[in-house]
Amino acid sequence: MTPSPVVAAADILVPHSQLYIAGDYVDAASGETTDVVSPVTGEVIAAVAVPGREDLDRAVASAREAQRAWSRVGVWQRAAILHKVGDLIAAKRDELAHLLTLEQGKPLTESYADIDETAQLFHLHSEDAVRLHGETLPANDTHKRMWTFYQGVGTWAIVIPWNFPVLMFAEFAAPGLATGNALVVKPPTHTPLTLLAAVEVLEEAGVPAGLVSVLPGEGAFGADLVSHPGIDAIGFIGSSATAERIVTTAGLKRSIIEASGNGPVVVLDDADVEAAARAAVRGAYYNAGQVCCATGRVLVASSVRERFVEAARAAAQAAVLGDPFHAATTLGPMNNHAAASKVDAHLAEARERGFEFVVGGGRASGFPTDLYYDFTVVDGVAPDALLSVAETFGPVVPIISADTDDELLRIANDDALGLQGAVFTKDLSRAYRFVEQMRTGQVIVNDSNGFWDINMPFGGVGGSRTGWGRIGGKHTLLDMSDLRTGVIHLD
Repeated sequence: MTPSPVVAAADILVPHSQLYIAGDYVDAASGETTDVVSPVTGEVIAAVAVPGREDLDRAVASAREAQRAWSRVGVWQRAAILHKVGDLIAAKRDELAHLLTLEQGKPLTESYADIDETAQLFHLHSEDAVRLHGETLPANDTHKRMWTFYQGVGTWAIVIPWNFPVLMFAEFAAPGLATGNALVVKPPTHTPLTLLAAVEVLEEAGVPAGLVSVLPGEGAFGADLVSHPGIDAIGFIGSSATAERIVTTAGLKRSIIEASGNGPVVVLDDADVEAAARAAVRGAYYNAGQVCCATGRVLVASSVRERFVEAARAAAQAAVLGDPFHAATTLGPMNNHAAASKVDAHLAEARERGFEFVVGGGRASGFPTDLYYDFTVVDGVAPDALLSVAETFGPVVPIISADTDDELLRIANDDALGLQGAVFTKDLSRAYRFVEQMRTGQVIVNDSNGFWDINMPFGGVGGSRTGWGRIGGKHTLLDMSDLRTGVIHLD
């Protein structure tokens, strides 16, 4: 695609770049700021405040005080307030979607979907909360009455990544607030602006000041946050390496961890090969492949490999790389240089080992930044290549072939990052086998590995580096609550 003029930073409102603490937007105590640079335009779009220990202490103290009062608010009253949050976010969808595309780089249509789902999450978990109930338990002692109930854990540190900075905030904030918790949220310093704009609706909706704070920060600040003595629990979405550091630092604090994914897409010999190729390509160009459940690697039955490669070539060539504000664009820039450099390294190894580049293979030229990456399909990838065993996190489809179902399943499971997988087959028995035996938290049959629904429990699987706990539906409310038991002695 010939690059079209992109939207200038000056054309999009950046309402807030300060820290959000105790219901107010404030400068960092140190006065320190760092530039937020758009991957779309290369322009500096804001100087965001960088928090320190004094800011963190204030945010945690405010959260703990607000949480004590919030935990005593009735669940129906909490739900009514969170419904208002959802309505107010939906009313700001145009402003928030444009700002999200400018700072993150994803196509505008995807940004609208993120904002819409963010609003839906507040409605969904408001409804979930009022239906979260305990049970009465029969006691051996006839003088005892026992029952269970749920209460929020307390004050959570929420660490969210740069690929879905608003949606992933809502994945924790909606169930967390609905169950009576407080949140101190750390987005990265290079994608904090849409979230800072979104949380201005909290006060209008009636969320008590201090219950939510947003402090953009990087590694050292994140370590201070999760180890802070006033933090009771941790919600994290990001890489396995960072998750391991967090868990080591946090010790016995409650946690929900969603870590790296490199999910396999398995195409059996009876599959609709063309549909499988389109789905695999779609799963790798959505958000420029920067998704934990993106197409990680495609494992294709040898007998249909040639058909799959040609279908993937056609689907890849139909992807439109360009200005993410342009209606025709399906593939925007990658978000940051570290992410793009990792794709560079994985593709460099693929070249050294002689794998076939079907289409693409590097960064595109002629755009405002060097973060625009050509969609890439690589055939003949070895199971031990970086493209296979590591999370590439970019717009790349690596193809591996094998002769039998057993071999395809073995390769699929010979990986520690199987967060979500997919299988394409017309045989119900073969589908069930892969659903039950593939070592991933979720298995999608005959659709993109990138499928996700806000009411679907999403997360890792035991014996892997993908984390624990579940994001989605009532399961997140359960993970963000303590199951309590009451016992009364009757004379």
